[in-house]
Amino acid sequence: MPKAFYRRQLPHLQCDDKQHFVTFCTDHRWILPERVRSIVLECCRHDNGEKFDLRIAVVMPDHVHMIFTPLINRDAMEVYSLVGIMDAVKGASAHRINTALARKGRAWQPESFDHVLRSSENLDAKIVYVLENPVRLGLVGRWTEYPWIWKKSVRSGFEVVTPREPLGFAQPVSRGGCPHMSCFC
Repeated sequence: MPKAFYRRQLPHLQCDDKQHFVTFCTDHRWILPERVRSIVLECCRHDNGEKFDLRIAVVMPDHVHMIFTPLINRDAMEVYSLVGIMDAVKGASAHRINTALARKGRAWQPESFDHVLRSSENLDAKIVYVLENPVRLGLVGRWTEYPWIWKKSVRSGFEVVTPREPLGFAQPVSRGGCPHMSCFC
């Protein structure tokens, strides 16, 4: 049975049937070459619908954001673990990055930042935050121009309203573009 709480250097909490907002960074905040960012996005999407229900993923130059809900492993009759999901995404993408760039070594920091989202209002705010991340960093003028974003299409009456124009955040931004990342990077 997956642990609902585990600790590496940061505490990690998993809640069944809840959205999880996860951020992981490149090792030493190394800048991913553009040609491998698509590989990382593919790895983020690989187990979507099997091990987790992915709402959104964005691959930034030195970090990745994902929002997803872990699904039930029917064979084991338990929810897929957050650590298992993240190990698969980070492991597969690191292997493929190193192969594509003919390099060796770690691609990702061992830790990730994860947060359980407790309300739909919080979910909508985090989705907007993730969508606007490339805009805040100055990589594009609109999030729709950024090629390394994948967003789930919602076909119910509950489509998330996303901004069409940059929101003009006036908050200070850490060196990686994510204000919350400076706490452990």
